[in-house]
Amino acid sequence: MLKLFVGMQIVQQILFIILAGAAIFLFSKKVKEISRNINMGRDEDLSDNKDQRWKNMILLALGQKKMFKRPIPAVLHLLVYVGFILINVEILEIIVDGLAGTHRIFLPFLGGLYSFLIGFFEVLAALVLIGCVFFLARRNILKLRRLNMKELNGWPKSDANLILITEIVLMSMLLTMNATDLVLQTRGVEHYHQTSQFIVSGNLTGLFSGMSTGALIALERTCWWLHIIGIFAFLNYLPYSKHLHIVLAFPNAYFAKLTPNGEMKNMKDIQNEVLYMMEPDKAPANAAPAEPQRFGAKDVMDLSWKNLLDAYSCTECGRCTDSCPANLTGKLLSPRKIMMDTRDRLDEVGKNMDANGGEFKDDGKSLLHGYISTEELRACTSCQACVEACPVMIDPLSIILQLRRNLVMEESNAPQEWNMMFGNIENNMAPWKFSPDDRDAWVQELNG
Repeated sequence: MLKLFVGMQIVQQILFIILAGAAIFLFSKKVKEISRNINMGRDEDLSDNKDQRWKNMILLALGQKKMFKRPIPAVLHLLVYVGFILINVEILEIIVDGLAGTHRIFLPFLGGLYSFLIGFFEVLAALVLIGCVFFLARRNILKLRRLNMKELNGWPKSDANLILITEIVLMSMLLTMNATDLVLQTRGVEHYHQTSQFIVSGNLTGLFSGMSTGALIALERTCWWLHIIGIFAFLNYLPYSKHLHIVLAFPNAYFAKLTPNGEMKNMKDIQNEVLYMMEPDKAPANAAPAEPQRFGAKDVMDLSWKNLLDAYSCTECGRCTDSCPANLTGKLLSPRKIMMDTRDRLDEVGKNMDANGGEFKDDGKSLLHGYISTEELRACTSCQACVEACPVMIDPLSIILQLRRNLVMEESNAPQEWNMMFGNIENNMAPWKFSPDDRDAWVQELNG
């Protein structure tokens, strides 16, 4: 019997090592692919003011400061987020047990503290369960507007529900595993070491006390395996899901723009060309002409790496769209869709490169027109509401402005009203159809 048990332990160790190795390999491969996709973007120097950047990361990504504008969902989200992260500290023990063929290997080292920690993790697991049920109800019963818009139809909506259900299942298995373990301890089953009563699962033991010892062991081991398989599956599901923001929220908050809201980034080369045309004496001697460049952005490769990091960091929460005055008045624009479209196009370009030996082969598509329409871009008022609303400092407006700049400067694609304004600025140095002399006369008349 002992030989059989030892043999089973060795088989479980081998299976665990294979499972862990495969999960880590696949996750690493996907991370490299996402990193390559982000690095397709243009260079952008965001290395300034490190103290402020660290402060942003701590307050916004870890502390979720901006989410507390809506206190109830913010508290529940914080419980789910922090609970899920801290509970997975227990995964460290499961991994060591799986590799070493042991059971609760940390118990002898931590003593009474061990039961306290497991109990603390169980309280968090219960809170995660409650939070996930609440979020499922908001999406599927209360049907909040921002969580049921058309850009979420299909996979995005299924993705959100699937992740919430998965967390509920994982937390349920954790509590079941501990409850059955406690029952097996009371029966003195070998390898189930004595611990103190756990806070939550200790109240669930009555559900399993009538089961045979063999059935209890099978249920405990099944929950143990399914829990770790679920964690490894979640690890590899993460890069394909909006929940990648769990990881990317931190660098995205760190590299968020620090310039005042409303300050737009001009094209320096164009500014210089205009300056040298109007004041030739300021032009540097023997200055080489600037290399031809694209005005604004037409495709994802024309955006900066920070814009592309924004796209992968998007939580699809819809706070940006919910705050957008254009969207609220029935316009086609949805800042969330801008970010989702950017990510989808970036994934498409990445797959194109994978299929062509690492080189991008022109597929006749682009982010502008192929994913994001002229009507969406023109609806934007540049009010910064979407930027202000985002919990992780994503900047949809930056992408909108760059795409719109390409429309105007490369395609000469602008409404008649815009063209009239452009003409007035060029001729009269103001948006109005009055020369500077006319304006001066008008002011003098007012001062009369």
